[in-house]
Amino acid sequence: MTTVHGRKTVVKLAAIDLTQYSNNSQLEITSDTHDVTVYGKDAHLFVGGLLNGTATISGFYDSTAVNGPRAAIKPMVGTVVKLTHQPEGTGSGKPQDMVDVVVTKYTQTHPVADMITWSVDLQFSDVVNSAPQAA
Repeated sequence: MTTVHGRKTVVKLAAIDLTQYSNNSQLEITSDTHDVTVYGKDAHLFVGGLLNGTATISGFYDSTAVNGPRAAIKPMVGTVVKLTHQPEGTGSGKPQDMVDVVVTKYTQTHPVADMITWSVDLQFSDVVNSAPQAA
């Protein structure tokens, strides 16, 4: 089994590289299910439906960056932008997921005894393109 360290992950939102501000990201690809159980069955029968998904990116607040996460993401809330997620970093043939997303929520957390952090919640708005990175 070959493993890849998460430190190589690259995340971009609307072509803005958030990698240097991020320390966690998650993609969740789901589908609808439809109950097609008929009379006489002892268990449910299901079929798949439309694809769906969400993503979350989070990291540390940067007070010096005019184009840091706060400045970049807050104006995107409620809009559709492109998400690019590259779990093994950049490079020809490496995996990536690209999808249009609705930026649904930007959050800042201000703990009294720790660093300020941020997160953004994203709702997929089309099919995920998982073609490997081009040269």
